[in-house]
Amino acid sequence: MLFNYRFAGSSTVSSTSYMTGMSFAPDTLRESAWFIGKLNRKIAFREAISALHDVVVSDLRFKPKDKTAYKEWVAQNEAVFLAEYMAGYDAQAADKRIDALREQLVGVRAEQAKLMGPYWKARSKYFDYLYKNDRDAWIVLDPVITIHPDELFFECFSQDESTYGKLGCNYNVFTQLDDFKCGTTNVDYSAALYEEFQKIRDYKDTELKIDPSGFTVQTTDEDVFKEVKIDVPDSWVRGFLQVSSAMTMAATQFELHPMDIYSICLLLRRHKEKRGPRSLRYVLEPGKPVTVVLDPWGTAIECPRSIYTGNTRQEIRTWGRRRLLVLERLIPVARKFTVYLTGTGLPAFYVADLGDMNFTLGLSGWTANNWSHAGNFDLLAPRMEVPDGVKQQVFTQLHHDWLGTAAELAVKLQLSTAEVSGALSAYTQAGRVIYDMNKQLYRLRELSREPLPFEQLRFDNPREEMAAELLLKSQINYKTADRPEGGIVLTGTVKAARRTYNTKLEIDLDEKIQSAGCDCSYYVENKLYKGPCEHMLAIRQAYNKTRIQADKLV
Repeated sequence: MLFNYRFAGSSTVSSTSYMTGMSFAPDTLRESAWFIGKLNRKIAFREAISALHDVVVSDLRFKPKDKTAYKEWVAQNEAVFLAEYMAGYDAQAADKRIDALREQLVGVRAEQAKLMGPYWKARSKYFDYLYKNDRDAWIVLDPVITIHPDELFFECFSQDESTYGKLGCNYNVFTQLDDFKCGTTNVDYSAALYEEFQKIRDYKDTELKIDPSGFTVQTTDEDVFKEVKIDVPDSWVRGFLQVSSAMTMAATQFELHPMDIYSICLLLRRHKEKRGPRSLRYVLEPGKPVTVVLDPWGTAIECPRSIYTGNTRQEIRTWGRRRLLVLERLIPVARKFTVYLTGTGLPAFYVADLGDMNFTLGLSGWTANNWSHAGNFDLLAPRMEVPDGVKQQVFTQLHHDWLGTAAELAVKLQLSTAEVSGALSAYTQAGRVIYDMNKQLYRLRELSREPLPFEQLRFDNPREEMAAELLLKSQINYKTADRPEGGIVLTGTVKAARRTYNTKLEIDLDEKIQSAGCDCSYYVENKLYKGPCEHMLAIRQAYNKTRIQADKLV
């Protein structure tokens, strides 16, 4: 998917002994939006915007070791190693031969360096340039800034497509507001800009500026615009939409003290797991402190300052816990963290209360998104069928108000709350509206200049789409059993239009599919080499929808 940006210059930070000025260059191809104000809470803002940067550059996918240099060294010294090995037959002759070979190798290497030197030098210079001047080439999308009547917020998504960050600042964060216009724009956010953020100090005046002049600069022979075209993977955009949709799902909510987050991060820093399950278990009992268990060590952290106020006992497991280290910079400036868990193996959200600011960290079910974790497409839940005219009414009203709850919009439009909620859900899944978990309301936010092709992005592959149809229209029966080595075995049937399919999945403690089988043609032809079939996905998803209720104990 191709995104076009056009920036009026680059974002800059000017720093003197008494003032720091931050100027973001907006995307001039989008409808104009600007903001000018002086910061009040400077240190908290510095830590929060730095945590947002940690999300932007985050990539926790497995990276195999690069052995290229080692293999080159072995190839260069292979003749020497062979000669030294054979030296035992005649040490004196071998030594002479080795010396002769070494002299020859010295000459060969000198000639190689002479011929390849310009190439190596140019390659090194190129990578140094990329690292210092264009590290944004490694970042998929620049952050999105939205200006609303009550707050300004930044959004971003990680490179590994598993972590979402949002920083919201109400206008009490600023001592002086000169001018602003509501709207959404992408901003040029370079790596050098992050380094300048670290220079913000309490004793300096700090001005935040989304430059309105960027929309009036004319292109001349000395063009100051920077044209950018980024080919974004569909999976990246799909992940952003999944996060937005997951925010609207029902979730178990509780609060954690900043020192509880510190305890979790400290334990993760001090220990490295070598086996599964690599999960974080929240044990929630009404009226008792929240208990966090880190597997596979079984280490329990009791949180005496954080009392669970729910009505039923629950135990919810999440994965990809090392992404919580993003919150470390917020611990000294946060008042509390509110946790929203949508279910075991499903997305989790951590909202840091920073006073006049709030930071939302959204985590997908796992850090890695591969076929073994497939079947979480319910993050883009089926929408309630709402007539197009009603949807347009709701969007027009939200465009006028910029924010509001479903109930408030229903009263204004004289519609049912269910219809309004269905319309808002549809626009959320399409990237045009966002749900604010901090204030529990909807906000207008266009992720891109042009509407995204939702139907194209909704599913990762045809099997997910077919599984969604099976969930809606087919009869699915299953039963569970414990695996001797841990995990569960799912066996069941999926009654489709023409026949009934028998399916079996073995899922380990890390929620990965260890083995599976089905009597459908797709599995018979491909086994698991191309991922699970639609019947496996449908049974697993049916199980996921009921597992939380099954875990609840009255």
